[in-house]
Amino acid sequence: MKEVGNVAAKLKYEQRVPPCYRRPTESDPQVLLEQWIRAKYERLEFTNPENQVYTSGYMQGFLMKRGKDDNKYHPRRFVLQEKDGTLRYFVKEKKEPKAILNVIDLNVAFAPAKLDCANSMQLSFVKDGGTRHIFVLHNDPEEIVKWYTAIRCVKLHRYQVAYPSASESELVNCLSRDFIREGWLSKTGPRPTDSYKKRWFTLDDRTLMYHDDPMDAHPKGEIFLGCANDGYSIRLGVPPGAKELDFSFTLHTPGRSYLLSATTDDERDKWMLAIEKVIEKSLTPQDNLAASRIVSSKKKGTSGIF
Repeated sequence: MKEVGNVAAKLKYEQRVPPCYRRPTESDPQVLLEQWIRAKYERLEFTNPENQVYTSGYMQGFLMKRGKDDNKYHPRRFVLQEKDGTLRYFVKEKKEPKAILNVIDLNVAFAPAKLDCANSMQLSFVKDGGTRHIFVLHNDPEEIVKWYTAIRCVKLHRYQVAYPSASESELVNCLSRDFIREGWLSKTGPRPTDSYKKRWFTLDDRTLMYHDDPMDAHPKGEIFLGCANDGYSIRLGVPPGAKELDFSFTLHTPGRSYLLSATTDDERDKWMLAIEKVIEKSLTPQDNLAASRIVSSKKKGTSGIF
């Protein structure tokens, strides 16, 4: 009987969940789980589509944005527009936007642990050949989920125009991605005499980034992870004669070997497994584009790459 009741409730309260809305699982951020429940049973968003303001193709409002060069948060007006596929933000009213971001190139992820705030997001995109991170938050959990969903909705509609032959389910899988793994590791520089330095690592799909601090606006370096057939591998320990620290492992790429170290055996195993899963996958056309951005950035001499 309970199962029948659950099915009936789902049919009633989830009649019109838009494809861009992320249906949460138990492991997803708490803010997404809570707002999913409130959207279903309190706001009746999925029985009354007129309540789905995030599907309108336009959204504007204020978010608290972390300063690029400080740890303070400042109110910034953001404007999302589907007609030109952009997200803009303004420092001052009636002035030109501080930045215009192409939504197609934008990844959005919740960042509760990093910002120590449940209602927070990390926006990441490629600029001038390198990744840029923007951190935003709002005091209203409903509002932050609306922004998250609105960005996904605009992205879906832009994808549907750009890739008319792709199925909706294929495109939905490309709307946003959570980072595969993040945490502190130590790494050496390229010279044999370089010592280990602590860095915050982020594994974002096929890009392994490292930062001085988790909240840095730019990674200190970015490593594209190709596939095993092209000379990428992950190995326990370090090459003979190389410096070793704690629980070491080595990432081999065609251009360089990276000596890395975790603080525990368990952490090392988790990082190695995560990276191994990435390099075992075949490259997609989107992966090749990401690789070319990092390579072209390196050729231009952009700081912080490799």
